[in-house]
Amino acid sequence: MSSNIEPLELHPDRLFSSDPTVVKIARKLYESIKDLPIVSPHGHTDPRWFNENKNFGNATELFIKPDHYVFRMLYSQGIPMTDLGVPEHGLQGDMARAKAAEPEKVWQIFADNYHLYAGTPSGYWLDAVFSDVFGFTQKLCTENAQEYYQKITAALVTDAFTPHALMDRFNIELIATTEGALDQLPHHRAIAGTGMAKRVITTFRPDDVVDASREDFIENIAKLGDITGQDTSTWQGYLAAIQLRRDYFRIEGRATATDHGHPTALTADLSTAECEALFEKCRTGNSSEQEQELFRGQMLTELAGMSIKDGLVMQIHPGAHRNHNQAVFDQFGRDKGCDIPSQTEYVNALKPLLSKYGNHPDLKIILFTLDETTYSRELAPLAGHYPSLKLGPAWWFHDSPAGMLRFRQQTTETAGFYNTVGFNDDTRAFLSIPARHDVARRVDCRYLAELVANHQISETTAQTLAYQLTYGLVKKAYNLDK
Repeated sequence: MSSNIEPLELHPDRLFSSDPTVVKIARKLYESIKDLPIVSPHGHTDPRWFNENKNFGNATELFIKPDHYVFRMLYSQGIPMTDLGVPEHGLQGDMARAKAAEPEKVWQIFADNYHLYAGTPSGYWLDAVFSDVFGFTQKLCTENAQEYYQKITAALVTDAFTPHALMDRFNIELIATTEGALDQLPHHRAIAGTGMAKRVITTFRPDDVVDASREDFIENIAKLGDITGQDTSTWQGYLAAIQLRRDYFRIEGRATATDHGHPTALTADLSTAECEALFEKCRTGNSSEQEQELFRGQMLTELAGMSIKDGLVMQIHPGAHRNHNQAVFDQFGRDKGCDIPSQTEYVNALKPLLSKYGNHPDLKIILFTLDETTYSRELAPLAGHYPSLKLGPAWWFHDSPAGMLRFRQQTTETAGFYNTVGFNDDTRAFLSIPARHDVARRVDCRYLAELVANHQISETTAQTLAYQLTYGLVKKAYNLDK
């Protein structure tokens, strides 16, 4: 092995600032919370993992194929997704296996291009996993690629690397997956009554039956009717069917929250007659883009009303232009790293919903954004006033050290800390969860340490806040403290 390979070293004071005074305080705060359990209330891990508890196959299947953060960067450098083992849309069984790239070759491509991740949150998470989970002491590179691959793949077949064992090793108290409205939740139902039942729950994501711009919307509405026994050709039957699915997710999947990935934050409060006419257009495929957007907006208001009745916390994740690369979407399908942040307006967009329900004591809405310009101008003032609103953490493109710090800097003075909800990792990459949460804990400790160093808060207050930002607020926000 070449002696020129860069060492893999994680500095104990990483992300704590370069100011010695701040570092000293941050280190003390971090020591008090670094070992608290991980609560992951919103993510996209596969529930099959926790039900079947089977070992992961190999390094490529674990680190590259499910993680659009990883293959997005490689694709940006002109590397075809087929070379990275990303399965093509519609291919199944023998045909899919025949076209699958060899995992060792995919890993070599990844290692050859590992320098691309320098300075990115993906690079940080990957280095942390390679060091803390697998014990590597040299950076991944071309020369040691196959050594990495063989060592990781060999470890994955051991009992220590089953999903259940990793849940314990990572001190994950709870993890929430996310499933569409038509999902029958077989894996969540299978673990009912086991020790995993309290640790793995679902989240209700109804975009598949709410977003009229989807290519499968009409088909999904029909399926919704079949599953629930409701007449989803009518507005009232459609709403009743969605409520039944929410109940199913609460009971069978132990859901405490819903999730809504709309393009914008638009809401509406139409009359019943207007809703019926709009739904008929959408259901029959005769709606315009503007009408589809209005329908999504009306449904956010309808779903907020349902949340008041059934207690599910409402998460709104707007602002992504999803599947921006049409060619990739056509070949590989959804969620392949082609989503792009877009400008998002909240003050006027949320007004109809908030006028109807924003003061209701039983409504909890957690707002996210991909538009950082709205932090201080819109989101912090909204959450700093409406009792129903809380701010979700820096999300997706911004769940980075600098992004997390910007979030605290731009929202705290108006919304405070207690109108935020701690951290959630929003990931499909299971092994990166501890690293992601550790980043958030370190950045929050740095921010609190800066306030202490500036004599804006006491160290005692900072210690209380460090606990709340790590553990207390997330439990309360997602109704996990009951």
